[in-house]
Amino acid sequence: MKKEELPIYTDLKDKVIVVTGGGGLICSMLSEALAACGAKVALLNLGIESAQKCVDRIIADGGIAKAYDCNVLDKNALKKTHEEVLRDLGTCDILLNGAGGNSPKATSDNEYATQNDLSGLYKSFFDLDSDGMQFVFNLNYLGTVLPTQEFAKDMVERKSGSILNISSMNAFRPLTKIPAYSAAKAGVSNFTEWLAVYFAKLGIRVNAIAPGFFSTTQNKELLWNKDGTPTARTKKIIDATPMGRFGNVEEIIGAVLFLLNEKAAGFITGTIVPIDGGFNAYSGV
Repeated sequence: MKKEELPIYTDLKDKVIVVTGGGGLICSMLSEALAACGAKVALLNLGIESAQKCVDRIIADGGIAKAYDCNVLDKNALKKTHEEVLRDLGTCDILLNGAGGNSPKATSDNEYATQNDLSGLYKSFFDLDSDGMQFVFNLNYLGTVLPTQEFAKDMVERKSGSILNISSMNAFRPLTKIPAYSAAKAGVSNFTEWLAVYFAKLGIRVNAIAPGFFSTTQNKELLWNKDGTPTARTKKIIDATPMGRFGNVEEIIGAVLFLLNEKAAGFITGTIVPIDGGFNAYSGV
């Protein structure tokens, strides 16, 4: 991605930006955009391979980035990675908390309860695995809290900085079948607002984006049949999205660059911005 292809307010020259979940589709794309704006990007990911591929693309385009193998649920690993980022790139100016996801263990087969829920014929709410539920909640909620506890220390010392969390449409309107993910993202939105107030006197802004529906590797089994045809769930999503389509991941970039830029959004904090094609605004009638 080239500088001239990006929206206005794209000057992030020499800012050190830490991106968790940096090997994922959305966060790797955002990392490339941030590097194109002049930032030095640290991509944290559990397993370095996918993050390193993104770093290689950034460097090939003349940017600065480095990949780090880091478990965002491990405080010791975060501390070690923080020390490495300080040595390699400098103090953290911006933290983008992108680590998250769902698990089949925390997903039910049915949308509505029936008297067959206890029959064992399918996976109902009563069959959801507690370890799976805890994993999903921890990954999304604690996976946002713990990196913030570590990297925001740099911002506190100089009384400036920005934190951007990734929430979800699930935080506004919980989706069927995925209660743990919905609850965790609601927690991320609430934490974003709480943290914005907590850090306000120190000049640290905290916001979040709430993506609607994007067809990615993570959700492809929910959205597409094995033969490539849309599932019934896909039809429901499109029908409930006034713009009548899935979003393109590139359509997230503008909102992120806007929220991270002090000139453009210096008085914005505690905000969760939907990027959803009108899904949250639509009542269904």
